[in-house]
Amino acid sequence: MTARTCAMLLSLLFLTALVPSVALANDGGDRVQFFQNITVGPDDRVGDVVCLFCSIRMAGSCGDAVAIFGSIIVDGTASGDVVSVGGGIKLGEDANVSGDAVAIGQGLYRHPEAVVKGQTVSQASPLIFLALIIVPLLPIILVVALVVWLLRRNRYVAPAQAAYRR
Repeated sequence: MTARTCAMLLSLLFLTALVPSVALANDGGDRVQFFQNITVGPDDRVGDVVCLFCSIRMAGSCGDAVAIFGSIIVDGTASGDVVSVGGGIKLGEDANVSGDAVAIGQGLYRHPEAVVKGQTVSQASPLIFLALIIVPLLPIILVVALVVWLLRRNRYVAPAQAAYRR
């Protein structure tokens, strides 16, 4: 391999690594967080926003916004759906949602000026929130109970020895 070929391969590798970082540097990429809230400022434009065990505050614009076990506050534009499972959704005065708004857990609060072009679904109940936690854990609980039962069932109990007198 010549030095020129090696230099071309290194420059191609450098460009391949540089192009995705430049594309995401304009803040138009997706945002995904675990256990850390996401805030999209009024001048920010991002792709989809996904938050697990945290909340989203949307003042700018995004695609879809999804929060699992967290709430969503929208005071900007969502060009897709806004979904919160295990939390709630608050649509402020300047909220504009092009898709559906679905809140399962704490329900949906919608300002009279807020615009939702799709359907709105709001299910608020402590039983729903409890079911979101217990139902996924039920198979794990049953497997643990089965293992404990199997281990306790197979314990060998030595027979008691009787003493005989002569």
